Amino acid sequence: MDKGRILIAMVDDDAAILRAGVNALSPVYSLATFSSADRLFDFLRQSLPALILLDVMMPGMDGYQTIRTLKADERTRGIPVIFLSGMTGADEEFEGLNLGAVDYIAKPFVPLLLRKRIEMHLLMESQRLALEDFNANLQSMVERKTRTVMVLQNAIIQTIADLVERWDNMTGSHSDRAMRGVGILIGALGQAGLYEDQIASWNMDLLLPSSQLHDVGKIAVSDQILKKPGPLLKAEFEEMKKHTTYGVQVIEKIKTQTQESEFLDYARVFVEAHHERWDGTGYPHGLAGERIPLLGRIMALADVYDALISARPYKKALSREEAVRIIRAGRGTQFDPRLTDIFITMADRFPEPALLAG
Repeated sequence: MDKGRILIAMVDDDAAILRAGVNALSPVYSLATFSSADRLFDFLRQSLPALILLDVMMPGMDGYQTIRTLKADERTRGIPVIFLSGMTGADEEFEGLNLGAVDYIAKPFVPLLLRKRIEMHLLMESQRLALEDFNANLQSMVERKTRTVMVLQNAIIQTIADLVERWDNMTGSHSDRAMRGVGILIGALGQAGLYEDQIASWNMDLLLPSSQLHDVGKIAVSDQILKKPGPLLKAEFEEMKKHTTYGVQVIEKIKTQTQESEFLDYARVFVEAHHERWDGTGYPHGLAGERIPLLGRIMALADVYDALISARPYKKALSREEAVRIIRAGRGTQFDPRLTDIFITMADRFPEPALLAG
């Protein structure tokens, strides 16, 4: 059989029709002929044709049974089937098309028209396969592009976070540890069955990296305040508190330059709400209880814990045990009580500065 030509299978129990098919199609296509459906299926175990011409009325398995079997098999369901039949009633034609045939041609057929109909359906099948291939490649391209963008985005975020930490005279990847702490708390909340609906709506691939921007507003705070080795005066502390609103301004300015806002929406919540307190005495808005966004309440714990166990110009690092005692004391005043309880059970999983310092 000429491997350079398109293979078509023709099934008919009428030898005269098979000869007519050979005369009409063999100049153009490689044609395999079969006198029964059983012989067709024997052939299909070894080779798959580009198209099947199928008689309706045959002894044994008829055409309708045959196409049902073809469509039920993953290997053969995609092969276009054209019915050839002397039964030309509308009901028979509808039945054939309803079972998945692409065409229904009356016998005796006109060779020129048969070739044209086959050519048309092979072209349509070729276009369908090309479209499927294009869509698959497009999806792959989109996924690769998305991964590239995510890598770039995360690199930019990490760089900004590092700059903020240097500006604030901090070392040891505070933003990275805080992000990891946020991830640990969210995972623990999910296991505990708390806030399930909210957590299920979050895109963690965007949410976690965005948490590293929670202190981005410190870029706008005077370095004399940020790097002061002793306690801040009241006016200095008021200026320090503005880093949350400065950060929101930074996020909103970025949002005006892009149509993709989900990542920035998460970042804004972390920036704006991580210094709110459960009792309403926090800043910048004095929100209380569950009026504080859940992400802000989560970040408050991760941020404060890491600040407590980290050395700063104005203080020494506390031990894990001392930090946990302070956070426990803030349960119900500074921190969400339920989140605090979860944190206390997970505190030993939070990263320490010495583990990540380079």
